[in-house]
Amino acid sequence: MQLDKQSYHQQRQADGHGLTDGVEPRVTVGIVSGKRIAFSLNAPYESCGHKVEGEQVVEYADGQVLWNGERHAELCFQSADDHASFSLRDVTIGVNFHWERKETQTFSGQLRIVVDGDKVCAINELPVEDYLKSVISSEMSGDSSLELLKAHAVISRSWLLAQMRRRQAPKAGKPQSTVRTDDTLIRWYDQDDHTLFDVCADDHCQRYQGITRETNPRVAEAIRETRGKLLMADGDICDARFSKCCGGVTEEYQYCWENSPKRYLSTIADTPTPHDYPDLTVEQSAEKWIRSNPESFCNTTDRRILAQVLNGYDQETTDFYRWHVTYTQAQLSELIARKLGIDFGGIVDLIPMERGRSGRLSLLKIVGTRKIMAIGKELEIRRALSESHLYSSAFVVDKQGTTDDGLPATFDIVGAGWGHGVGLCQIGAAVMGEKGYAYDTILLHYYPGAEIVNLYE
Repeated sequence: MQLDKQSYHQQRQADGHGLTDGVEPRVTVGIVSGKRIAFSLNAPYESCGHKVEGEQVVEYADGQVLWNGERHAELCFQSADDHASFSLRDVTIGVNFHWERKETQTFSGQLRIVVDGDKVCAINELPVEDYLKSVISSEMSGDSSLELLKAHAVISRSWLLAQMRRRQAPKAGKPQSTVRTDDTLIRWYDQDDHTLFDVCADDHCQRYQGITRETNPRVAEAIRETRGKLLMADGDICDARFSKCCGGVTEEYQYCWENSPKRYLSTIADTPTPHDYPDLTVEQSAEKWIRSNPESFCNTTDRRILAQVLNGYDQETTDFYRWHVTYTQAQLSELIARKLGIDFGGIVDLIPMERGRSGRLSLLKIVGTRKIMAIGKELEIRRALSESHLYSSAFVVDKQGTTDDGLPATFDIVGAGWGHGVGLCQIGAAVMGEKGYAYDTILLHYYPGAEIVNLYE
């Protein structure tokens, strides 16, 4: 269904959820929260009727924000110059990932401090296009091909505006993201978790590090050349998901989040031309696929191409297309008990119950000596079986040996891909860009049935 810009605005206004009126919107980004937040205003800002600059500290105090000895419901530090900047201390990046760390990060735009439960939270407000410059610079190398950067600019803009519209929509009728019974735990994680701001600054949403890392001229060019462009399908902005590496076949939306299939997030083979591939919802086919090494765009070891997508800390991960992890019985039983808060006893088996179209598990039965429970969806499975996250839920399990109690001694998890696999495959798209594919061709490869629309000038 084709929907031009004017029709889109009319529809949004009729729905009461207008994001823009042909004008660039502004986005709010949650950066860091804690009992105490230290930051520096690197230019004159105004707050509470006063000009302020330099080092500042705010603290949580009995449901309010404590600043300079006074309590406030919230604070807003504003500047007439959207390029004025502030620096936040101890910002955590890579939350729950193996490379998690803290660093000082610098941001342009406005700063709000609000109460978040028993903490205070720092929120950055800025124009969407400025936000995108940081996202693309944080997600991708400035040495990436221009076509890859343009493709990523369009999907990042699409995803962001889709989430902003979703947040503005009435809460009633939204699907429950956790379903728990005595023998089943189904949970998915999405941006509905955020109520104080549009998106967070970490990989849960899109990696955003402000102006901490200088914007590469090529990234700025990609943003400029695609300004206001986004993906639309069936009369709405596309929820343009993406992950690091699909493993050869992309996944469908409903296997990772709520059960609402999206036509433009259907399964495709990550190859130059469409071709048949096995039905990976069938266990035997999935196992054979995961243990194989099929050709695809994202099956590359070219370090120069990988460096376009994988920043320094991401390059600490060297195996992603096909990988394996081994646990002893003691390690696995302790890990699962700690991550799920359930004492399964010894682990007898990990049994696949449901797979998506890419072979990713969306339902896994954990059989223990004290408890049997099925868990899903894909991210819950990955969290339960790793200190941070398994690279993906597309895996099979080999049990080796026996303990004195007759339980499997070790579990070797053999897997494929990195991430949920839905939408654009970053490594595959990087290879496509190097091979000369135009950004619109890359986009329509990963989002079949979508179209590119210019929403604002």
